[in-house]
Formats: sequence, structure tokens, C-alpha cells
Amino acid sequence: MQKDDLHGYVPAIATPFNEKGEIMEDAFVDLFEFLLSRGATCICIAGDNGESWALNATERGRLVRLAKNTAKGRVPVMMGISAPTIDASLAYVRAAEENGADVLLSMPQTYVLKASEAELMARFDKVSAATKLPLVLYNSPRRMGFSLTIDQTESLLDNHNVIGIKESQRDFFYHTHLLHRLGHRMSVMTGPCHYILPAFALGAKGFIATGPEFTDMLPSDMAAAGTGAPDDAYRHAHHQLTVLYELLMGTGTWPASFKAALNLVGQPAGVPRDPVMPLGDADIDKIKRTFDALGISYK
Repeated sequence: MQKDDLHGYVPAIATPFNEKGEIMEDAFVDLFEFLLSRGATCICIAGDNGESWALNATERGRLVRLAKNTAKGRVPVMMGISAPTIDASLAYVRAAEENGADVLLSMPQTYVLKASEAELMARFDKVSAATKLPLVLYNSPRRMGFSLTIDQTESLLDNHNVIGIKESQRDFFYHTHLLHRLGHRMSVMTGPCHYILPAFALGAKGFIATGPEFTDMLPSDMAAAGTGAPDDAYRHAHHQLTVLYELLMGTGTWPASFKAALNLVGQPAGVPRDPVMPLGDADIDKIKRTFDALGISYK
């Protein structure tokens, strides 16, 4: 997989669990096909939407194999390898390789560690030494506790098999400078979905974001909308993306709201895995009211 292959709508698929915490494979296949029907060009396993923190290496590999068997060559499969420790990340790398993943997605040390410059570079040195698979960086300040600088991103691009980045900085100054400086060298994929359409005009190649699952505009049409003259369809899609982002990120513990929203539109997302709890009735009613206001149908 090359940088030009990373573009458009790359959803991070939810992992459907039942009340016992077991993966529901049939539901996963249904969700996979739903995302393809929305125009996905690649699908990410074990991203934040997939409750990566709750999936061990064996389960990640199992989901990648199931995804590959379902895709049958229609789209490549990405797998997340982010973890606090290098041993965990390398176990995920092995699971990805053994089960046919096409590309890896990785933050630096996650969740509990704020990496120094030397630690950051050493982490990616070790990952790159362990695999020939291409790498998509993931800059998520909320989950990492810090943000990659553009200098650091450029250094990682210069020294590793990096083909792109999922950029989840919530600062449009940062996005603007990143796209201007590195957008011609790597595929910049937008994270916050209220940045999707504006970022296309500045050179983003696609998005790995939460919210386009529910919009009236097909995610596969957003590149054309974002690079064209803004019109009513653009403004409507941007408004839906903005409100959906605020709703889903601001309700419950992630990704309980995302799973509840998918279930409401008839997609079998199941329930979150412990320790995350499903949304209560009040929060589900909040999603329904927002869907009503946005004109999104649900069951």
C-alpha cells in the first residue's frame, strides 16, 4: 500500500460485543458491508471506535482475518497497533502481519505516557524494525497527552515507511501548516469530522473520522464537495458533521454513544466492553432528539 492508496473515507469500524463481552462476528460482517455501502476505501480495525484498549493481539488478528475474508480484495484493511508498551505494540504488529493487514495505524506511546523526543523516535524505530508494512501515524493529543509537532512528523516521515497520518489535532492553525508543509509527501487524513470539508480544500486526501456514518451526504462524495465551491449541500453536510461530532464526543464514555447511534440506525454495533457501560435511556433520548433535528432517520 502506497500513500496514493490512502484516501477518501477510511472508517474505524466498531467491534460488536454482546452482553458477555464476546465478539459477534456476524454483526461485524454486517457493519463492514454497511461501511462499504457508504463508500469506504479502506477499513480500520482496532481504532478508537473499535475499543482498541479492550482487544488483545489474538482478537485483533481474528478481526483482521474476518475483515480480509469479507473484503475479498474490495478494500485494504488497516489495523491499530497503538499501546503504552513496545511489547504490546509488537504483538499487535505480529497479529496484523499473520492475518493479512495491509497497513498499520500507530500513535506514539499512548494513554499514560508523555514521550520525550528520544522516547518518541525510539518507539517508531522499534516498530519499523519489526515490520515491512507501511505505517499511518496517529496524532491524537487527547489520547497521547501531547501532540506531535510538525517537525516530529516530518522526521518520522523521513526515517520510516510512513505513508500518511490521521491528524486529530483540534487546532486548524496546525492542520493548515501541516497540509502546506507535508501534504504533498504524505496522505493527510482528517480526524475531527467538523474539519473534513474545509481540510479537503487545503489538500487533505481523506478522513478517518466518526460521524460520516450518519450523514445525508455519502462520505464518498465529500472529497468532491470539499474541493468544489461551497453550496447548500456542502453547508448541510458540514453542519451535520459538526453537530454529530459534538453529540457523539460529548455523550457517555467513548464509544458508548457511537454504538448506541449505530444501533438506532439499524446497524448491529452491540454494547461496549467492560469497563465502558452502555448509554442510559436519557442519553439515548438525547441522540434521538439530535437525529430528529438533523433529519436523520432511526428505528
